[in-house]
Amino acid sequence: MTIEINDGNFDQEVLKSTLPVVVDFWAPWCGPCRMVGPMVDKLSEEYKGKLKFCKINMDENHGMATKYQVRSIPLLLFFKGGEVVDQSLGAVPENALRIKVKGLL
Repeated sequence: MTIEINDGNFDQEVLKSTLPVVVDFWAPWCGPCRMVGPMVDKLSEEYKGKLKFCKINMDENHGMATKYQVRSIPLLLFFKGGEVVDQSLGAVPENALRIKVKGLL
C-alpha cells in the first residue's frame, strides 16, 4: 500500500521509518507521473512489510521539494536509515525501477 504523505509527516513516515522507504515526488498534472504511479503501487504490494512506499504531491508540499532540491518529476528518492541512498528520475521502465527497489533491501 502506498501512503500519501506531506511536509508535516515526512520526518515521521520517511526519516524515522524502521523500513527502507521509496518516496514518489509527483503532481496531478504530470503525465510521466501517471505512468510511474501504478508501478509504485504494484511494487508496494509486492514488497509489503519489507519496504515502505510513499507519495508526496509537489504542488501541495513545497518544503520537502525544496529540501531535496526536486527540480523535475516524477522523482523517486530511496531512503535507508533516514538518508537518500539512490534516486530515479523520469518515467523509467518497471524493470529499472524493480532493480533499484531490490537494491534497497
